[in-house]
Order: sequence, then structure tokens, then C-alpha cells
Amino acid sequence: MGKRLNNRLRSDKRLLIYAHYYYPDVAATGQLLMELAEGLSDRFAVRVICAVPSYSGKVAQSYQEKWIYKENIHGIKVLRVRVPAFSKRIKSSRVKNIVAYAVRAMLATFLVGGQDYVLSISQPPVLGGLLGVWGSFWKRARFIYSIQDFNPEQIQVVGYTKKQWLLNLMMKADVFSCRHAHKIILPGHDMEATLQARFRAETLPASFRAETNSASLRDRTLPDYTVIHNWVDEKEIRPLPAGHEKVRAFKQKYGLDDRFVIMYSGNIGLYYDLENLIKVLKRYRKAKVAFVFVGAGSVLSQLILYKEKDQLDNIFFVPYQDKEELVYSLNAADVHWCVNAMGMKGVSFPSKCFGIMAAGKPVLGVLEPGSGARELIELSGCGICCTPGDYKRVAELIDWFMAHAGSSILTDMGMSGRSYLVSHFARDKAFRLYAEAIAETDQNNRQTTG
Repeated sequence: MGKRLNNRLRSDKRLLIYAHYYYPDVAATGQLLMELAEGLSDRFAVRVICAVPSYSGKVAQSYQEKWIYKENIHGIKVLRVRVPAFSKRIKSSRVKNIVAYAVRAMLATFLVGGQDYVLSISQPPVLGGLLGVWGSFWKRARFIYSIQDFNPEQIQVVGYTKKQWLLNLMMKADVFSCRHAHKIILPGHDMEATLQARFRAETLPASFRAETNSASLRDRTLPDYTVIHNWVDEKEIRPLPAGHEKVRAFKQKYGLDDRFVIMYSGNIGLYYDLENLIKVLKRYRKAKVAFVFVGAGSVLSQLILYKEKDQLDNIFFVPYQDKEELVYSLNAADVHWCVNAMGMKGVSFPSKCFGIMAAGKPVLGVLEPGSGARELIELSGCGICCTPGDYKRVAELIDWFMAHAGSSILTDMGMSGRSYLVSHFARDKAFRLYAEAIAETDQNNRQTTG
């Protein structure tokens, strides 16, 4: 297979990747796209257009002097466009940042020369897809659309905006991007139904169906798509002994010694119901357990206020860890949360579960039945899950994990996840599947024009 692939994809083929965030930003999608760019660099001449480092909302002074910066990161040519600083808690501030990135990334497209393929992800919401269409049009290139989250479905679930006209406009815009993609890539099988629903009027949410010409939707051909799971570098994120020097140093730094650690690591944002889950933890204020939240996001301040108001001294907040340090923070936990809010099934796949599995840690999942992440956890035997909103069951699972602290049951559970990940979701396999998906766009184009 590899020989045929190399024949189809010559080293002079050019791939442009639009990445809102990119290394050294700690956003999960930024890390993902960095690894993908580097993983495909032996098959393509890869260029990246991204924002200056700004995921935290702050922009360093060194990135405030020009509108564009040229960098070479691990052999990848990167164009960074300047964006304004923003607050994740203020919608208008965030929108200004996102729009600035999209507009400037469009302009930067003219600086990268000819391209054979353009890959963009669904970040920022809706605009990520439109960027891909833009690049594909101007470069006469094949467009690969990696949909990590469906929007506006995602923001509708959490009620980020109630403006139905805006939601309808966003839906039409992203359907437009899907229709113009030569290949759509989804990170989970549960997301297939959501994509299919967009092209079948009878399965669209009523709020969207009422505003759309149902007959025209029914006649639309489903875009070409494939499912390729996200990944983690299983050599970099690996199980470490509890006594490992840097794991111990992490626990000592944040006061976690001699405690059973239940950790959430990732974006502390709107889509995970963390503002309600934290209320369950009040009953454990005197227990020898530490609930650790590693990361940042729009609801972090809300969680901190709740902790301070109720004086919950066994809840800890830790900043995002550098990519090189992530293996130590993940290994500092005895159990990890993997959560999504109700309604996120088929809309978003919480890829943090791959990092947890790679570290060989058991999972406490709060995920909908039939969702991709829950099926993965149950298939691999790496954790126990309950349904979002069932806070009584959440408490029962916390009790169960605490009762089995230090047992071989938890060790075996975690290592089962590790074994399953290495067998099914190795990083190099994902890169190969992406390369094959890109190659298929050439093949499909020849069939269409032949």
C-alpha cells in the first residue's frame, strides 16, 4: 500500500494547512495540526497559515509589530498573522479576534504560491471551512475539510447565542463549505449521522428545517467523507511510575502528595458541563481526594468562584502544561475525567481520551450512550461511564474509584486502554490515512473530469 501511495503522492506536491492555533499554542487543535503537518512533510511540501500565539487571549509584544511573521518550525514553513488580544469571557472580544484571523489568513493565502491541496479544520467555527473554500478557489487546489466540531450545532447545544437568524446563516455557510470540499474527514463514527442530517431535510433540527428549502436539501448529494480518528504520540505520552522524579515534582508543586487524584485536563470551556459537575464535588470536601483541573477556558473563573465560595480546599486549578511536560501531569492522576455536555453526541469528539489512554490511566466518563468517546472507552475497557446530567451516578462512580484506589483493578483498566490505543490509534497510522484521503481527492477528480 505504501508503495502505491508514494506513486500517487510525489514529494513535489504542495499542501497548505489553515490552523487558527499552532505550536507553541497549547490548544488541542494546534498541537494536532502541528503533528499532522510534520507527519505529512515526507509526502508533501507543507505550508501553514495560522495566528500568532494567542490561545490564552494574550499576544506577546514581539508579535505586535507586523501584520505577518514568517517562521520555520521543525522544518515546516509557517506564516503567522497578527490578531488582537481578547477575553474568552467577552463574546464581542472573541469574535473580533476570530474575524481578524480569518480575514488576514485570507490575505496571507496570496503569499504562499501555488498549492495542490488545501486542508482546513472547523476552527474557528464556520470560518475555518470558508477559509478552506477560499484557499481551494484561489489556488485551484483540492479542499480537505477536517470537521473536529460541528457548528452551529455545537453552539446551539450550549445556548451560546439565541439568535436564530444567525444560527441559520451559520448552518448555510458550513453546509456550503461541506458541499465544496473534495473530502471531509470526521474524527468519530458518531459524527457521520450529523453530517448526513445536513443533507437530508427530514432529519435536520426543526429550527433549521423551517428556514430552509427542504426540497433542495433532499436533492443534495452527500459529500465524500471518511472517518479518521485523532491520535496521540504514544511514544511521547506513555505510562510512568508514580515515583518518577518529574511526576513527583508535579504533585509536590501543586500540593497533591498523598492524595487520590481525579483530574480533568483540557479546555475548561462551555461544552463540558463543568460548571455543574463541580457542584458534585462539594460532598468530598473532607475526603482524601484531590480534584485537579488542568487548563484554561471561558468557565474557569466560574469554577474558581465556586471553590472559593464554598471553601473547597481539595479542588486545584493548574495552568496548561507545555507539550513536553504533559506526560508528567497526565501521569500524576489516578483517574481522569472525560466529559461532554448533553447534546454533544455526534457534534464533538473529546479527543482528550486518547491522551488518557496513552498514559495508561482509567477514565471516569460522563458521556452520552452511543457517543464515539463512550463507545471507545467501553470497547477498550479503560473506564466506566455515565450519562451527562446524572449527577447522582457521577458521585457513585467517584465513590467507586476511590474505593478501589491503589488496586490492580484500576491499573489493569488503565493499561487496557493503553494497549487498545497502541493497537488501533497509533499516530503513524492516522498520518497514513490522512495521506490516503488526500490522494483520493486526485483520483475522484480524475473520475469526475474523465
